[in-house]
Amino acid sequence: MFSRLLASAVCVTCAFASFNAAADTWPGKPIKFLVPFAAGGVADVVTRAITPKLSEALGQPIVIENKGGAGGTIGTSLGAKAAPDGYTFVVPAASHTTTPSLYSKLDFDPVKDFSAVTLIASVPYLLVVPAGSPIRSLNEFIAAAKARPGTLAYGSAGNGSSNHLAGELLASQIGAPLLHVPYKGSAPALVDVLGGQLAFMFDTINTSQQHIKGGKLRALGVGTTRPSTLMPEVAPIADTLPGFEAATWVGLLAPAGTPKEIVNRMQQEIAKVLRSPEVQEKLSTSGAEPVGNTPEQFGAYLASEVAKWDRVVKQAKIAPVQ
Repeated sequence: MFSRLLASAVCVTCAFASFNAAADTWPGKPIKFLVPFAAGGVADVVTRAITPKLSEALGQPIVIENKGGAGGTIGTSLGAKAAPDGYTFVVPAASHTTTPSLYSKLDFDPVKDFSAVTLIASVPYLLVVPAGSPIRSLNEFIAAAKARPGTLAYGSAGNGSSNHLAGELLASQIGAPLLHVPYKGSAPALVDVLGGQLAFMFDTINTSQQHIKGGKLRALGVGTTRPSTLMPEVAPIADTLPGFEAATWVGLLAPAGTPKEIVNRMQQEIAKVLRSPEVQEKLSTSGAEPVGNTPEQFGAYLASEVAKWDRVVKQAKIAPVQ
């Protein structure tokens, strides 16, 4: 009995030692970034903005693999099952924290099956109305929603999309229903906002900004808790509705069990890269604002977002994907 226990202890010690040795020499070969979305999307653009300098800092190539499909769950599932050796990372977006509520069958846990590395960047949502709308402020919007419950129509990229859920979160905090109109993508929904067929929409700052400056849209508030650096004149919705936060974002995850030394090193290098004026300029063109927070902060954020959107989905009675 003692000999078996001793043998087990030796095996654990050897495994721990080999893990530490791997962390000490990391990285010793190319690193894979799994982007669970198609090329050209926000997650892909942000990844390609940071990886050249990140590759230089780490001394190894970073290979980007786009594995889109099923709302990002296909590529994310592959990442959850990858070896926790520091050579495979996943680049999630905001949908990572809504999939547990929207998909009835997932083969991964968005929190437990990953080691949080960092929130790379946030892409603020703006609450926008047509320029000709009689609603000129967030307080007027709230008053109109309460006076005519269920009549203010808004578009989204589809049922369960981030801007759909942002609308449901807004309705829950106002205490009055809003009329959701799903589209096949945000672009056609924005066209109908511009044309006055829809009362409002939550749209990413990079696409709506040009229409605001061109006098075709009016911004009533930004979904981040602080003013956006891209449009600092627009007040956060949270200033009027405390706690409101709705933004899309891009982060980095490692498979659960990845050595802490590797996770910390990756976070530190990304934080340095995000301070580069060149990278910040690239990010701003896609409406992204650099973050680079700690693994602990990002992990806490993920857990809180999963819980928040679960409440929203259940309250709005959104049917999960089978």
